[in-house]
Amino acid sequence: MTNSRSSSGQDVRLTAGEAEVTVDPANGCRISSLRIAGTELLRQGDHYGCFPMVPWCGRIAEGRFRDGAVEHQMPLNAAPHAIHGTGRDTAWHTARATGTEASFFYDLAKPWPYEGRVTQSVELTEDALTLRLGVETYGDSFPAQVGWHPWFRRHLDEKEGPRESGALLEFAPAWQEERGADHLPTGRRIDPLPGPWDDCFGVPGGLAATVTWPGAMELKLTSRAEWVVVYDEQEAAVCVEPQSGPPNGLNTAPALVTPIEPLELAATFTWRRLA
Repeated sequence: MTNSRSSSGQDVRLTAGEAEVTVDPANGCRISSLRIAGTELLRQGDHYGCFPMVPWCGRIAEGRFRDGAVEHQMPLNAAPHAIHGTGRDTAWHTARATGTEASFFYDLAKPWPYEGRVTQSVELTEDALTLRLGVETYGDSFPAQVGWHPWFRRHLDEKEGPRESGALLEFAPAWQEERGADHLPTGRRIDPLPGPWDDCFGVPGGLAATVTWPGAMELKLTSRAEWVVVYDEQEAAVCVEPQSGPPNGLNTAPALVTPIEPLELAATFTWRRLA
């Protein structure tokens, strides 16, 4: 069963076997629900689910970034910084929707200073969800980042227990970006510290992370993204965020979108029931 939409705000629902995914194009094209055999894996609410971060990821220092000699100012929606891009606050359009896959887009607009198009595709099978993001331009080149911000529920049952009885995260970063008092990377790479985290890690060769809910579910998240932010300071959720660059990356490690080279990234979530 699929509900497709143009720009009317209607959700798109995909199903494959025991897996069900709901996409909310009107609310930043976020995955608002991922249910396996009736069990919801994502934290619910208008600000949660799994949303695309575009055209930047994480924080921009004081909302300012440079493109050559030109400085641009983004709104300070996480004062004193700008955070997570404009895509999550934008109504997207549905280009295509079938029973198991859908694609969406929106055109970049102010406050982002450049013209371009952002696309996201969603493909569901019985044991995997694959997301793809792209940014393209037919005009001026510009720096950009893409990524996703999934909010995995710490506990899958209705009763919230202690942290140690909830979701367990396993991944093997090569380094951790030292975090300054302003929550931005200092530029110094350090050995990974124990959590809880609101931190960026380097994963050369791509991300491979596993979230396990003991006795219930195992989910693997893979991506060629070589940066990941882990945010697990809240009791309700664990966030594992594949990104094309680090926080403040528009200033420190920008990827350039050009008329002949779009910025593209994919991430795949696979799962298996443990009970």
